[in-house]
Amino acid sequence: MSKKHIPSNDKIRLKLTQAQRSLLIDDFILLPSRHEEAIKDTPPNEPVMLTLDDLDEISGYVAAGANHSEDKKKSKQLDTIFRKIQKLLDTHIDEEPPQTSKFEVARKTKTLADNAMQVAEFAATALIAAESMDIKTKPLEHFALSPAQREILLAVPDISKSIKTRLKKDNASFTIAEVATMTMSLVETSIDGEPRQQVAVLLVVNHLVEQLKAGIPGLGDSKLRNGKSPKIKADSGSVYQFKITLIGSKPSIWRRIQVADCTLDKLHEHIQTAMGWTNSHLHQFKIKGKRYFDPALIVDGYDDSDCVDSTRTRISKILPGSGKRFSFIYEYDFGDSWYHEILFEGCPQKQPGQRYPLCVEGALACPPEDVGGIGGFYQFLEALADPEDAQHNHLMEWGGDFEPEEFDAEQATKEMKDGLPGWM
Repeated sequence: MSKKHIPSNDKIRLKLTQAQRSLLIDDFILLPSRHEEAIKDTPPNEPVMLTLDDLDEISGYVAAGANHSEDKKKSKQLDTIFRKIQKLLDTHIDEEPPQTSKFEVARKTKTLADNAMQVAEFAATALIAAESMDIKTKPLEHFALSPAQREILLAVPDISKSIKTRLKKDNASFTIAEVATMTMSLVETSIDGEPRQQVAVLLVVNHLVEQLKAGIPGLGDSKLRNGKSPKIKADSGSVYQFKITLIGSKPSIWRRIQVADCTLDKLHEHIQTAMGWTNSHLHQFKIKGKRYFDPALIVDGYDDSDCVDSTRTRISKILPGSGKRFSFIYEYDFGDSWYHEILFEGCPQKQPGQRYPLCVEGALACPPEDVGGIGGFYQFLEALADPEDAQHNHLMEWGGDFEPEEFDAEQATKEMKDGLPGWM
């Protein structure tokens, strides 16, 4: 079939019915926002004007949606749209050679990353909503995964060993909290992946989102795009949820905690007790280019221009008032340099009679103190596991009782409530 040659970046007409337009901007498809806007901004009786590159990109999302939809009617409608787009692609061609510029790759990668962050916000909202309804540990009904979807999930390093064990079984059940956690772990994986890998991962993310919408009452009304997801205002009366991740750990050593408003100095205590550190070294926070620490503990290098007193700074003052996700760095032990990402995930509803702080969940044991930083920690684990290693016997005497897989959220909560000895 001969193709009509058109100048590069010229737009051609895609005729869509109103029902087809509505389907394309449904949450299920997760089209890039610029394509959504093009569809929304086009008057109902006029065709949508798109470039061949736009059509090619949209066709991938439509095909994936049709393949993964359990609604046969919706799948058939998507297939009709796909055929319309393919007909245009089969009958038109750019005048320029079919090559993708570095700029185009970067643009598509950014679009996928933006979509990933929107889904991460949705998953965090789902976790908070499930907790407020006391259904976080309830098995998600009718949950199903294809073999290909399970393979993608099994390759994600941050997913816990217990979840991966069940992922290998065809009919395993998962709680709402576990599915939300898998969703967030997948999103974090997709952001750093290659564009092709990002698409594959986000298709699985999309499937998990649909499962969460079906399992949490009222969640299906939440919007994932354009900043329209519900925000919970952060103020001094809020409960704050943070995910603490030890940077460089693979699989990730992490905790999810909930705390009342407090100073950054008190947040340091919560991080120490939730993670399992012993407060044996100095620490500081790095937030938007400024260092926050106790000036009574750190004298060298103190500079009023970029340093703030952590004992006088409350978390309600440094977090976005909108409740939007926000991350900053916590460094512990300036010799070993244990860096932690502290990700603010939102403000869950206060539970009547509940005492805070809480450790909601997490994975893996905190490294031993003075082991030599993240690199020394993994050398320590290798030597423990290898009786032939020259350091094996010495390290067995020094820290042979260390169990890297050990973590108990209830025990971590107890440690958080007990606090650090002598810490105010």
